[in-house]
Amino acid sequence: MSKPVVVLSTCADTDTAQKIASTLVEQHLAACVTVVNRAHSTYRWQGKINVDAEALMIIKTMSDHLKAAQAVVKQLSGYDVPEFIAIDIIGGSAEYLDWLKAECTTRPNNTDAG
Repeated sequence: MSKPVVVLSTCADTDTAQKIASTLVEQHLAACVTVVNRAHSTYRWQGKINVDAEALMIIKTMSDHLKAAQAVVKQLSGYDVPEFIAIDIIGGSAEYLDWLKAECTTRPNNTDAG
């Protein structure tokens, strides 16, 4: 059974993040993507410590969409190894979670939410 999840992902800039967000929502792979500009990441890559400005995406989706959502992020992020971390939502507003589920089940040619 599919469960609601939050995915954290980053990319180099807000324009790229917005393109990913729009694609995920348009394809019903996410109900909502919040883009936080001006995040800073400190990480080791290829033996060097880097500090970069990035855009953080908080993706609200369902667990059965993770594979497809990850493919979109990988394709559009521009990163060799894009961050894609899924966290189970263990509670929340029933109305919000119902909306999330409905948005991730609706398909472009299907007006039914279930």
